[in-house]
Amino acid sequence: MNGPVRVLLVDDEPDFLEITAKRLGRRGYQVQTATSCLQGIKALEAGGADVIILDVMLPETDGIECLKKIRRLFPECAVILLTGHASVQTGLSGIAEGADDYCLKPVEVEELVDKIEIARRDHGR
Repeated sequence: MNGPVRVLLVDDEPDFLEITAKRLGRRGYQVQTATSCLQGIKALEAGGADVIILDVMLPETDGIECLKKIRRLFPECAVILLTGHASVQTGLSGIAEGADDYCLKPVEVEELVDKIEIARRDHGR
């Protein structure tokens, strides 16, 4: 891939979005943020992303339903589910629906970086 990796963060917590976007940006990622599934889909339509970090608990459309839409519309994007309310079952359900990986909040940026790189490398294999 040429250029920086494009990451779309979809989460309804503004503080998490701001802090995580800054930290990933410092590591060379090109980061966009969205606070809902609809906003995330619009961002993907406008410019795409290589990796999407998607919160499971979103207003209006939950993350699993959003994941299904993303898989249908943007199969080329790797997706990492993120939640503070996850269980192993939630993660497995997300992977069954096409997520590349999942992690729990609070998440360290280094863990996200590792998961982004693995998902980007392995997506579609």
